[in-house]
Amino acid sequence: MKEGIHPEYKAATITCACGNVVETRSTVQSIHVEICSQCHPFFTGKQKFMDSAGRVEKFKRKYGIKN
Repeated sequence: MKEGIHPEYKAATITCACGNVVETRSTVQSIHVEICSQCHPFFTGKQKFMDSAGRVEKFKRKYGIKN
């Protein structure tokens, strides 16, 4: 690698809005995020599948699928 053209790669902290702190390395010393793997519904298992428009029922009626 050429000397003097690359940014410094230092220890960094990633802070989530939920309070989770992750230590890593980056060219930026501090990173603030709104959502992380500790509070994201997909990763925590709290995700709910919403069918607000009734698409599933509409599909079942259209193609005659019975439960």
